[in-house]
Parts: sequence; C-alpha cells; structure tokens
Amino acid sequence: MISVIKYNAGNIRSVAFALERLDVPFIITDNAEEIRKADKVIFPGVGEASTTMRYLKDKKLDLVIKDLKQPVLGICLGMQLLCTYSEENDTPCIGIFDQTVKRFQPRNNEKVPHMGWNSLTPTQSWIPDSLSGAFVYFVHSYYVPANAATAAITDYTLPFSAALKKDNFYAVQFHPEKSAKAGEKILTSFLNQH
Repeated sequence: MISVIKYNAGNIRSVAFALERLDVPFIITDNAEEIRKADKVIFPGVGEASTTMRYLKDKKLDLVIKDLKQPVLGICLGMQLLCTYSEENDTPCIGIFDQTVKRFQPRNNEKVPHMGWNSLTPTQSWIPDSLSGAFVYFVHSYYVPANAATAAITDYTLPFSAALKKDNFYAVQFHPEKSAKAGEKILTSFLNQH
C-alpha cells in the first residue's frame, strides 16, 4: 500500500489520479501510523515553504518523514522540503538532503516561475536512461543546485537538480503526475524500488 501524505499541498488529487491510472492501491493520510506502515510513501507538494513546514511541524509529520525507512518520493515542494533549508521565506526544512533551495535569478530575460516542459538528463539509474532528453512538466521558482545526490539535471537559467536520491529518499522537482508517459515511467520506476 502507498501512503500519500495529506497536508496543505495543492497537487494531492493529481497524484491520486496518476496512481489510479497505474492501478496502484493507495491512501491519502496524515496519520503517522498509516504513513509508517506503508510499503512506499509519496510526499507531494505545491505551495509555499514556510507555511507548509509550519503545518508539518504542527502535526509532527516532519519527524515522521525523517524517520521513514521505506522508499519515499518527494514531488516539487515535497522535494524542496526534504532539503536542509529554503530561501523561500527563510525556512528551515526537514534535512534529508544537505542542500539549500535557492530562488532562480534570471540571466537572459527568463521568466520566474520556471513553468512548462523541459528536458531531463538522468545521472542516476532510478531515472531510466531511456528518458534522456524526455520532456517533463515543471512549475517552480526555487531550485536545488546540482550536487552529489542529483539523479537528473535540467537546464533553466543554469543546470539544476531535476531529481535527487539519497538512501531510501527519492525526489523530483517536476510533476511526474502531469508529465504524460515520461512521468508515468518515473512513477513506475519509483514504485519498483525496494
């Protein structure tokens, strides 16, 4: 069973629809025990870092997430909150990935937020090599710099982490649930992790 963490995030329904399309059983929950018992956990997110961290801390979900031993997938804001700190409203985060989430500083009249389709360059095996050059859907103003945990890179104003992996934690900056066949392949790849 997959637990999708329920909190004040905007894309929980679209993640649920993607799992339904893949015919994967799941529950949407903020119950610590249900999250701990799940085979895999998805930590979605669309929203603002400080408000969301406050909500997670109020429910002690930040501590639950940090202690999970099964595969965990952070999506968009979920990925950023798995880092140590976000420049968005000066926010300390959960701290799985020892990274600072930075705001895009456009160099060539690029628009912020970075919104729309952009291509992937996989750098770790959980993002299949067959997706090299595949387009996925992004909506974000903040990014995680490329680092040792980077699993895929995308270029927008600079090369940044489109995906991360450390131990049992997986994360993507883009929205696999809105990324057509490429997104489905990435969700399936995550669901096949042990």
